[in-house]
Amino acid sequence: MDRIIKKLKQLADRYRSLNVRTKAALWFTVCSFLQKGISFITVPIFTRLLSTEEYGTYTLYLSWLQIFTVLSSLYLYHGVTDNAMSKFDDDRSRFISAMQGLTITITTVLLGMVLLFMNSVQKLLDLAPVMILLMIAEVYVTPAFFFWSARQRFEYRYKRLVALTITKSFLNPVLGLIAVSIAKDKALARVASVVFVEAAVCTPILIYQFCKGHVFFEEKYWKYALTLALPMLPHYLSGIVLNHGDRIVISHFFGKTEVALYGLAYSIGTLVQLFVTAINSALTPWVYSKLKTGDIKSVQQKSRGVMLLIFLIAIGLMLVSPEVVLLFGSAKYADAVNVIPPVAGSVFFIFMYSFLSYPEFYYEKTAFLMIASLTAAALNLVLNFIFVPLYGYGAAAYTTLACYVIYSLGHYIVARRILEKEKGEKAVVDVRIALVLGLVLIAVSPFMHLVYPCRIIRFIIIFVGLVLAFLERKRIIALLNSKSKL
Repeated sequence: MDRIIKKLKQLADRYRSLNVRTKAALWFTVCSFLQKGISFITVPIFTRLLSTEEYGTYTLYLSWLQIFTVLSSLYLYHGVTDNAMSKFDDDRSRFISAMQGLTITITTVLLGMVLLFMNSVQKLLDLAPVMILLMIAEVYVTPAFFFWSARQRFEYRYKRLVALTITKSFLNPVLGLIAVSIAKDKALARVASVVFVEAAVCTPILIYQFCKGHVFFEEKYWKYALTLALPMLPHYLSGIVLNHGDRIVISHFFGKTEVALYGLAYSIGTLVQLFVTAINSALTPWVYSKLKTGDIKSVQQKSRGVMLLIFLIAIGLMLVSPEVVLLFGSAKYADAVNVIPPVAGSVFFIFMYSFLSYPEFYYEKTAFLMIASLTAAALNLVLNFIFVPLYGYGAAAYTTLACYVIYSLGHYIVARRILEKEKGEKAVVDVRIALVLGLVLIAVSPFMHLVYPCRIIRFIIIFVGLVLAFLERKRIIALLNSKSKL
């Protein structure tokens, strides 16, 4: 016991000795894991309380929500705000206030169009009018939270962000479970509970930031944001098509039950994205600082460990897919297990393109993104409409993997061109390691189903991998740390 106490004190001392940037990066990572983790923990409960059709309806709502979010907010709280936090560092409150005004204006126009063409919109979305209006209500308020979060990250104010994010993450499923348990229309109850929590948390932030910035319209900031964001709109929409378009296509050809099966498997497959999201949130300020100083080598070195970590997690998830499907969805979702390997592989390439896009955002060369984005999205739709009717909903996972590979290649070409011009460098990642790891994931995904019936073999592979990782732990830690630290 004394040794444990001593060890805990040493860890506490080491934590207190960390600088504010490292503490912020640590807590942003923990926060992201907790946020997604809480959501995933409750999935087994919702899949059992809702029928597959009801769960499919909720999944379809989330897919359309992503599209409406892009159209209403233009994702101004991503690349545009990240740049603005550096460019307008002496006027951040007014900038964020003006961005809220812009997103509210766009959302109001979108609401008017939805009300004017409600019958056509309802048929297109395959959702009830009340769900569509709840969707609009959600996209009205959520940008405020993301604008606030972006500022907290850049100012390394992690305590309030972590506290509020975790609070929201707990309230969402708890209220959802209560609503679903007592309601007859359980899909609607789940949607309404999400919107209520988002409105309760985001509306006070919206009001606070308006009061702090004292501006709704600011021509300079609106023009700056739209100049950067509008060329990015096809890029963002293309990303949504790659992430969620398959569920819409599956709903069109089969129905909401198949959407539920695919949606659950896809969600499990993207467990790897927990790490991608957390790593990107932590790395963004650091990568920007390295790009500013021209230290591209440090970014390349850091990418090696991160890519290896994501690769190992993806392989591990592939190997335990049957058990995870039973845990999260019960036996009625067992047919969806073969969707997980290609989706887990896709997440590796999601990290690749997001990491490669840093130079494009930093140097404000966002117009180049359109070609890669539109090509991948168009190809995804074409492949889905060809192969999903022929081979079933599982084919959508492989079309998505193929498109993310192409997407990453497009970003690599664009980012390389920008870096060669600006800094004389070729890439922000170690291309050789990225190529090897990516090819391995592509190669093993179609054959994972062969080992699923052999649970002993799968667990032996995992055990051997863990033993090797333990034996090589010093090398792995050194690779993850690289020569540059946050």
